[in-house]
Amino acid sequence: MRVAVVTVGDELLAGETVNTNASWLGERLTARGASVERVVTLPDREGDIARTVNEYRAEYDAVVVTGGLGPTHDDLTMAGVAAAFGVPLERNEEALEWLEAEGGYSNEDLARGTADLPKGARPLHNEVGVAPGCVLGSVYVLPGVPGEMKAMFEAVVDEFEGTVLHVEAVTVAEPESALVERFEAVRDRFDVTVGSYPGENVTVRLRGEDPEEVERALAWLAERSETVEE
Repeated sequence: MRVAVVTVGDELLAGETVNTNASWLGERLTARGASVERVVTLPDREGDIARTVNEYRAEYDAVVVTGGLGPTHDDLTMAGVAAAFGVPLERNEEALEWLEAEGGYSNEDLARGTADLPKGARPLHNEVGVAPGCVLGSVYVLPGVPGEMKAMFEAVVDEFEGTVLHVEAVTVAEPESALVERFEAVRDRFDVTVGSYPGENVTVRLRGEDPEEVERALAWLAERSETVEE
């Protein structure tokens, strides 16, 4: 399953808020076996959201959008998603009934537009906040508040799946450039992918579907490298 993640918020682009949602979703989706192939951050601008969601829903199996939910002037994600599908926003009675019955709110307490979702969307109830999310086609719309986003994602996590890759890592006290030929050799000999991440030392991660194959590849590389004990 190929997935794109779209995070929305001017504050993310300005560096005022650290985009922890993107990294958390990437880790969680990968653990499900989904392949996260694109992560993008957009401003609170309806046209940008609509264009990106429309492009990505055609290209990927699923699109996860976070941020910009609610009834305030800069909460434009629902409108952008609706525009991407060519449908209007409308009050979702199921979302409203849940907010009143389970959320503890009366209709009068809720700001106008709180329960407005794209026409035809399946509402996702917000167990730890107010603004509902939704699913429309292959697009999942979640809140930007991390606690709310995580709780809502867990409600739909079973809808994401794929082949879980096994990962093994080794730290090598050699320059990355000195390892290039060994990386090529390990890819030729074993059914794995190789990622290298330089720092004080080089961390090498091997990924593959067969855990035994990954372990054999790691052992082969470790035997031929100056490894560092963690």
